Amino acid sequence: MVHLPPSPGQLQSREQLDLTELISKVKKDLDALQSGGVDGLLFCNESDLPYTIKVGHEVSAWTAFLIGSIYPHLDRPFGVNLLWDPIASIETAAAVGAHFVREVMSGSFFSEMGVLQPDPAEIARTRTRLRAENIALFTNIVPEFATAQGDRTVQQRAKAAAYFGFDALLVSGPIAGIPFAVQDLKDAKSNSGNVPVFANTGVNQSNVVETLKMCDGAIVGSSLKFEGKTFAPVDTSRVKDFMQLVKSVR
Repeated sequence: MVHLPPSPGQLQSREQLDLTELISKVKKDLDALQSGGVDGLLFCNESDLPYTIKVGHEVSAWTAFLIGSIYPHLDRPFGVNLLWDPIASIETAAAVGAHFVREVMSGSFFSEMGVLQPDPAEIARTRTRLRAENIALFTNIVPEFATAQGDRTVQQRAKAAAYFGFDALLVSGPIAGIPFAVQDLKDAKSNSGNVPVFANTGVNQSNVVETLKMCDGAIVGSSLKFEGKTFAPVDTSRVKDFMQLVKSVR
């Protein structure tokens, strides 16, 4: 995860540094992750608390600006996630040449941000409309801050998302930095067919080896930061130690 500085208009942006300093902070995190050996990068507006179901245009513009400012230094695949807006995520990803997006793209959930009811058909059409079929769609079937409506099980959600043609299925814990439920991950993996399943939150040095025995990958943020704090800078030594464990599994 590359957690971007707060977007314009957000509560946390009132005392931002100047643009040069903000770009420098993003690049430092990028350098720490790439030198530490991660396989890919995910740019996210994690700092835009409290989150919303539909982001403003300024959030997309800010994200595209920051990614563009460090684009020459990117040397591996990267994605975009604008919480919790799959359409804006795809539009921004198409603008910056990203390889994947992460969001809730199917299912129906009661969440702390309101009811999440994404339209899978509109999401797929957005990618087609932008001629961005190269962008992989990672859908979060067990999202943070949310509970599935009705009695739809993880198995059912996994089967449906795989049938709809999404490129990866993600399983989260209740909040950023908190581990997923092991049974949820197993249920998703056993019902995803050939679609990869990733652990989306709470993966750290203590559980990464066992996690990667159960699924195909992990999206990691908080545990790679100084003291494991979500909004701290990335700690290169933590990244290197973490990736050594990943290599041991491979």
